[in-house]
Amino acid sequence: MNIFPTQYSVLSAKALRDYLSQQYNFTIINCRLIVHNVSDTYLIETDVIKYIFKIYRDAHRSHDEIMAEAELLSFFKENGASVSYPVKDAFGNLLQEFNAAEGIRYGLMFSYAKGQNVYRMNDKQLQLVGTEMAKLHVLASIAKLSYPRKKYTLETTIINPIKVIKPAFENMDEEYKYLVKVADSVVKKMAELNMDDFSYGYCQYDFLPKNFHFDGDDKLTFFDFDFAGQGHLINDIVTFYIHFFLDVYTGKMSREVADRSFNLFLEAYRKVKPVSGKEIDSVKYFGFGFWMFYFGFHQENFDDWSNIFFTPNFIKSRIELIKKWMEY
Repeated sequence: MNIFPTQYSVLSAKALRDYLSQQYNFTIINCRLIVHNVSDTYLIETDVIKYIFKIYRDAHRSHDEIMAEAELLSFFKENGASVSYPVKDAFGNLLQEFNAAEGIRYGLMFSYAKGQNVYRMNDKQLQLVGTEMAKLHVLASIAKLSYPRKKYTLETTIINPIKVIKPAFENMDEEYKYLVKVADSVVKKMAELNMDDFSYGYCQYDFLPKNFHFDGDDKLTFFDFDFAGQGHLINDIVTFYIHFFLDVYTGKMSREVADRSFNLFLEAYRKVKPVSGKEIDSVKYFGFGFWMFYFGFHQENFDDWSNIFFTPNFIKSRIELIKKWMEY
């Protein structure tokens, strides 16, 4: 009997527990799927330690892109950055290979980031994020990888996404015209900027609080570098700034508190690594690129991820959010 073609399978947690116990030569007492999303994430528990095991989709990340992520995180770890890092198995291998229904899928074991997400950070935590992000960026600006990763450019963050999302705007002509108009304006503004002195390296590109854990006020671990790619490092500062914008937009925080919080972060960052006023002035434009990049990602991954929320109502609400961002 032939197996019907499959595009996104879910590997059995029980079978994975047995397989990983053998490959890593430790006894796993619990293996649980905790995220079925762009990729699949499993919580791995032994009697003494936790890990995270991630299984990628080939449609999302190729073998070489996964190896680049592992290479980057290993470089960060070896040089003292506070990140969740890849763990080799008992045979010295980083990647695990699974012959799934849709074809080969690759998995990677990560160290567990102790602690928890904190969305309303105190002063000490804000300063810690600034210090640790700057340390990471010092390394990100000198990292040399042997495997390729995506580049974040005007083409990949604005120009191409505008084309990709057009089919989703059926019967929403005015909304699409607005995006095209703003995109044209932002592209022109960014083309006029002299970004030769902007810091450049490997961005995490999703530096929201969901992607780092605090273990008290003194220990911070960054994780989930799935979207890491080459670009201007101001992108990471922008994504952290977006966290405060969203809290203001949703009424969870006043603009005054948000600005003070971001400035505390920025002051701590600048004690480790410079960031120019010109870079900070470009936040609005890089932020628009962030919104457009993920808009395109929603469209491109509709079948396997975004179909549960990427609706006309979501699109219209996102347009309103972008309008507020451009006015912020």
